[in-house]
Amino acid sequence: MLIKSWVSPKTIRAKSEISGLGLFALENIVQGEVVAVKAGHIVTEDILIKNKVLIRDNYDQITDELYLVPLNSEEDEQTLICLNHSCEPNLGVGGSAISVAMRAIKAGEELTHDYAMYLGNANFRLKCNCKRPNCRKIITGNDWQITQLQKRYKGYFAWYLSERIKKMTQSQI
Repeated sequence: MLIKSWVSPKTIRAKSEISGLGLFALENIVQGEVVAVKAGHIVTEDILIKNKVLIRDNYDQITDELYLVPLNSEEDEQTLICLNHSCEPNLGVGGSAISVAMRAIKAGEELTHDYAMYLGNANFRLKCNCKRPNCRKIITGNDWQITQLQKRYKGYFAWYLSERIKKMTQSQI
């Protein structure tokens, strides 16, 4: 059976000014609306690394040790959602693999995440191209630790990062 991510029929892939292809709203999207659900095989970081040529950046980290990934070229296309990073995103994470609107989104807007909401891999680094006023310039797998982002995105972090933040906060008390 072919695995496939789900994207709202209110969206379309198109060329992005941020990077490559992006996902754009065809219609207005209301705050709290589910926009996409990522599909993939659940694998360890070792398998992610061994298959990096195929997987590229088409993965979501869902726990400290587990990732959702495609394992062949057909699944790569079927699981790709095309959500680019922005330091001023309009989407957050629900649970581990759901993208949800953090605010009302107008037709024509590119749908974006801040990768700090779901990437906790300390080895991750990306030169940011969002061109937003609050751009961090370099995005890392440690950005979830930034207190300002924790406050801004409260309730929109992937489950495993929410748990890390909770433990970190409790240890500071």
